[in-house]
Amino acid sequence: MKKIRTALLSFGMSGRVFHAPFITEHPGFEFAGAWERSKKSLVEHYPEATSYPTLESVLQDEAITLVIVNTPTNSHYELTKKSLEAGKHVVVEKAFTTTVAEAEELKTLAEAMDRKLSVYQNRRWDSDFRTVQHIIHKGILGNPVEVSFSYDRFNPALSPKLHKEIPGPGAGVVYDLGPHLIDQAFVLFGKPLAVFASFDVLRATSQVEDYFELLLYYPKLHVRLRASYFVREPAPSFIVHGTRGSFLKTRGDVQEATLQAGRKPTGADWGAELDQDRGILHTEINGTVVKEVVESLPGNYMAYYEGVYQSIANNQPPPVTADDGIMVMRIIEAAFRSDREKKVIELP
Repeated sequence: MKKIRTALLSFGMSGRVFHAPFITEHPGFEFAGAWERSKKSLVEHYPEATSYPTLESVLQDEAITLVIVNTPTNSHYELTKKSLEAGKHVVVEKAFTTTVAEAEELKTLAEAMDRKLSVYQNRRWDSDFRTVQHIIHKGILGNPVEVSFSYDRFNPALSPKLHKEIPGPGAGVVYDLGPHLIDQAFVLFGKPLAVFASFDVLRATSQVEDYFELLLYYPKLHVRLRASYFVREPAPSFIVHGTRGSFLKTRGDVQEATLQAGRKPTGADWGAELDQDRGILHTEINGTVVKEVVESLPGNYMAYYEGVYQSIANNQPPPVTADDGIMVMRIIEAAFRSDREKKVIELP
């Protein structure tokens, strides 16, 4: 099996939790190391890996094939561009960039360099979303007519990650949590016809928007996406109503917490949800009304990295394409315009 030598551009929480465990466990990857600017913690977790002192030291290493841009959103464009220009394949975290123009430029550059470029949208492989996707695709609810996805928490305090809280490109909850929800809606229903959005600043000391509601318009389908930091007792995070029935599901994926606890992404029980987080299905099947608890599909972030491997090693499409990332950015830009102008914005 061809080994894809891979480097991270930081080794904070995202590198330690979301990337390094999968790179080291997947047989097709070889973990080269990470760019560490100040805190040198890489060798505590991966003694054989290299702590690179500069970006140039990563990009000049000809043995490195793939670079993971897992840095703050406002740096994604610059670091992805430099990595592509150095001849590396690139995985870049969400949000892809801060503007549509930047995202389109990176796609064009990747094509010109004949390099693979993928946006890390791991929430496509959450157990909760996979279960919702399965229910919808099987047609158990009939045709979806009303959908609500939310990403709620109760946390009035500001994030210690200042790039999320200081006003500027890529800051705020729309760029932080919005890409997850928008991408999930796009995966299920495709490009919307139009967008309406309302943003707000609810935390007393916040300088950036920390609440949003987006309405995505489709023919005979209405999709509502929202996020808030003031939800102590949340409603189901996934609500789908169709012409035959409904499905309600909590946000129950355990992968992030399991990885935070230091477990490797292996074993037959990997990604299995707790029974208490199973969804409720209330629909009509073959003329009979049923209401039952549905066992969740397991979460599987490794499927993303398997897709990245197949993309680079066997020239398959990336698991999340640059076009996917561009569409999310188009919806985000339309949402900001909608909030400013207080009107529905049609997508071209």
